Amino acid sequence: MLKGLDPRLNAEVLYALRAMGHGDVLILADTNFPSESVARSTVLGELLRMDNLTTAEAAEAVLSVYPLDTFVDDFAGRMEVVDAAQEIPPVQAEVQTVIDAAEGTPRPMISIERFAFYDMAREAFAVIQTGERRFYGCFMLRKGVIPPER
Repeated sequence: MLKGLDPRLNAEVLYALRAMGHGDVLILADTNFPSESVARSTVLGELLRMDNLTTAEAAEAVLSVYPLDTFVDDFAGRMEVVDAAQEIPPVQAEVQTVIDAAEGTPRPMISIERFAFYDMAREAFAVIQTGERRFYGCFMLRKGVIPPER
């Protein structure tokens, strides 16, 4: 246990978050996502796990140390519901609430078509599989920067 760090963040996840640079993409995936096979194609090349958490809980832990990109509109994205791109399931609303709290202001995620999301995930820096069992609990988070101290 380390002081000042969310205890939900394990060593492997912290290593990956620290290794990422500005603009790198992190995928938070539900249990139905093909995480193992997709993660093999990522920069990290192996799957990270936060098994006992919902996606919102994992996002809250990650965003306690991970800045979101403020320079782009696609700072965060959600997998679109098939044939209902505008629908926001409860799992996605929960993650949006976590993002808004981390950002300090409402900032809506973009929506990403299912197969485009798979393609983006394969090119991501890393994939974290959560214990989320609800459908469409898959998200993209683009890393931002930490400004210099004043």
